[in-house]
This record gives sequence, structure tokens and C-alpha cells, in this order.
Amino acid sequence: MAGRLSWPVAVAAGIALAVLVLPPAALVLRAPWADLPELLARESVIQALVLSFATATLATAICLVLGVPLAALLARAADWPTLPRRVLRAAVTVPLVLPPVVGGIAMLLLLGRRGPIGRLLEEWFGVTVPFTTGAVVLAQVFVSLPFLVFAVEGALRSADRRTELAAATLGASRWQVFRFVTLPLVAPGVAAGAVLCFTRALGEFGATITFAGSLPGVTRTLPIASYLAMQSDPDEAIALALLLLAVSVIVLLGLRDRWLPGVRA
Repeated sequence: MAGRLSWPVAVAAGIALAVLVLPPAALVLRAPWADLPELLARESVIQALVLSFATATLATAICLVLGVPLAALLARAADWPTLPRRVLRAAVTVPLVLPPVVGGIAMLLLLGRRGPIGRLLEEWFGVTVPFTTGAVVLAQVFVSLPFLVFAVEGALRSADRRTELAAATLGASRWQVFRFVTLPLVAPGVAAGAVLCFTRALGEFGATITFAGSLPGVTRTLPIASYLAMQSDPDEAIALALLLLAVSVIVLLGLRDRWLPGVRA
């Protein structure tokens, strides 16, 4: 019958679903619900929470400023020769497939005191980037920027370009077309990409702890605080993990299918 799966496919799908659902379910079942308000009210938790939301918000703003133009470039690169187009897409995709710790090491080598850029920053301006709050933001931008770029690129590819052509015909400059026509057309894609970008930045761990370290109130974000608490106070670690899980679920429920590029509800 159409629409029904054979039993081997159904069983494999069920196992795959269990792999995805059971770990979060175990977290929810193990959560110390009675002590949750007290755990989340601790000073160390509040510090990590404020730092995480502040840095993730700033990282998302930076990704919006840089990512939307990059998405436009990627969408227009369809007419480029094959090699440059593939190189550009690979460059944007690398942070998605690269282990975050490797990304942190690479940023440390680039912006550390002996790095080509980090050395100049220290010599010219007396600025050191690693192990600062700014390093947290940069690590979050590195890992989350592709989420925004690909969401906006998908929206740009599916947008009706006849409106852009009409505006250009009426004398609008390229910047005016992009600002007043293109951006409003792809606003849902930009919004979805920004939310996904924020969520990814909020959950960043590997690149952050490698590049920024774990200084309380300075670089110790929620994921890092949860990891460290697991060694001394498992209940606090579970409470922090549950908070991050709740944020992720709320984001996914809020996005819904119609907000995702290329998908219609």
C-alpha cells in the first residue's frame, strides 16, 4: 500500500529514532526536578547563563552582518566556474564538519601571541584575544556562521528574482535592490538562520574551551560549566544540560517547517 514502509525499513527507522530520542529522554528522567530552582539560582550558574546569552547574542549579530552578504555571494556563485564555486562552498562548510577543538586550535594559532594576526594585535594595540570574552564570541561566530549562511542562501535561491529585476529596471542601484527588495523577500530565511545560529553559539563547547579557556564570569559558558560540574556536582551539570536542551527544543518548535528554507508547511 502506498505510504507504508516495509518492516525492515520501519524497524531501522525506529532504531534510528530511538538513538536520537532516548539520550534526551534519559536526561529529562534523571533531572533533579525538586532541586532545579535552587540549582539554577546558584551564582556560578547565573554567571554562566548571562555570559552565554550575551556572547551568543553578540555572535549572532556579527553573523548577521557578515553572513547575509556571504550567503548572497554563495547564491550568486552558481554562475561561477566549477572550481572557484566548489572552493567557496567548501570554505563555508568546513566549520560544520571540522571538530570544534580543531577549530579552537586553529584560532589559537592564528590569534595567539605568536600567531600572524595575534602578534600584530599585541604589538600595535596591546590587545590579546585568547582567553578573553572576545575569544568566546569569535569561537561562537566560527562554528555558527555556516548555519546562517546556508539558511539565507536557501531562501535567496528560492526567492522570486523578478521583483529584483523590476526594481533594477526602475533605476534602483544594486545596494538599493539588495536592501529594499532582496532582504524583505528572504526575511523568514534570515530569521530562521539567526535563531539556528544563536542556538549553535549557545551550545558551543570545543572551540571555546580550547581558544578561550574556562575563566568564571569571563569565558565559562553554560556548556563548559555543565562539563566541569559533571565532575563535582552531577545534579548541577544535569540542570545546566536540561536548560540547554529546553532552549534547543523551544527553538525547533518555534521555527516550524515553514520557517526552514525550501520547506513549506
